[in-house]
Amino acid sequence: MIIDCHNHPDWYGYNVDRFLDNMKQYSIDRTWLLSWECPDDEYNPTYKKSIPDAGLPDGPISFRRCVDYALKHPDKFVLGYAPDPRRPDAIDKLDHAIKLYGVRVYGEIKLRMMYDNPDAIRLFRFCGEKGLPVTVHIDYEFDTGSAYPRPNWWYGGGIDAFERAVKACPETIFLGHAPGFWAHISGDDQYDKAAYPTGKVVPGGKVVDMLRRYPNLYCDISAGSGANAFKRDPEFAKQFLLEFQDRILYGRDYFDNVHQEVLNSLGLPEDVLAKIYAGNALKLVPLD
Repeated sequence: MIIDCHNHPDWYGYNVDRFLDNMKQYSIDRTWLLSWECPDDEYNPTYKKSIPDAGLPDGPISFRRCVDYALKHPDKFVLGYAPDPRRPDAIDKLDHAIKLYGVRVYGEIKLRMMYDNPDAIRLFRFCGEKGLPVTVHIDYEFDTGSAYPRPNWWYGGGIDAFERAVKACPETIFLGHAPGFWAHISGDDQYDKAAYPTGKVVPGGKVVDMLRRYPNLYCDISAGSGANAFKRDPEFAKQFLLEFQDRILYGRDYFDNVHQEVLNSLGLPEDVLAKIYAGNALKLVPLD
């Protein structure tokens, strides 16, 4: 069985039919379908060519699109929803969505906000009470060469703010994701200089330290950042995946097959691959 723990509806030109054909092509049995709600001025406008709800209050990837997919194909999609914790009705909206639609994941949170914001901590603790894992996107700020509409695009406030949130919410499962998380697989200083660092992994990476320190931290390997973290040093990647085999989840955040190609190239035991491809996701979100 294969479960994609991170994808989105109707983006990059993939409507529901193309989405299902793509899942079939790569033998994916279930997909965690995540919303992305973010104020219009907090995300890079270059996204607007590939997202379905640009400029709308519930965009750029609305929860209603996730619901539409799940109602049509309940055997294929697991619902995720992440209202902005800064909104005063965020917990009420999430609670309503859990009761009405069966939301199982809080994700994806991708906001220009420190993830140890007190409002976020309160919402994360609510997720822990409800048994919802929390998928977070972290990006550091880089010089884009422009001043408007923003000089850069950062999310989450970096690994230290994320660690404070993980520590403050021990009953909540967090899935680390994106360049600002995966760059910290290495102990080098590239994390705030390159979105996709290169070269051998240096011992002492913050991600490794946090996984050993916090049992409520898991890893979402989706997107180019997750694949890059393993491709830059396959020998280290194999040891990393063996050590943390019970807390790594396969995901894509796109519609290619690079993550299966990377995982299958590392010579991992079949039982370890089974955990990464589906077992760990089923542990967090059992299928009915």
